[in-house]
Amino acid sequence: MRDLLASSDPRAKLALDYFVYRIALFAGMLAAAMQGIDAFVFTAGVGENAPDIRNAVAQRLSWLGLKLDPEANAKGAGRISTEGSRVGCYVIPTDEELMIARHTLRVLHAQATTLLEEKHA
Repeated sequence: MRDLLASSDPRAKLALDYFVYRIALFAGMLAAAMQGIDAFVFTAGVGENAPDIRNAVAQRLSWLGLKLDPEANAKGAGRISTEGSRVGCYVIPTDEELMIARHTLRVLHAQATTLLEEKHA
């Protein structure tokens, strides 16, 4: 994503535009299915570190009443929507490695429990 954002190649711009379009498309479908949203959250690598992407997505979702605070978006932490925004918009950091480790431990524990149960059956 950093390479695409730094590139002047028109194909990079097309890729970014398509990426933002797909995010907005699915967010719009989910908002319609849920009959609206209270908040929109950016997280993980791109969501946490790409204010230009956040801005482009927010512009596409402005029909929901989402308005970004440019200064808060540039800082990229906590609430990044304006006070007057109908939809709150947030950047919430993740710890993906920790979640992968937790899920791995859960799977290993379940497998160990199954093996112990089979052994004692």
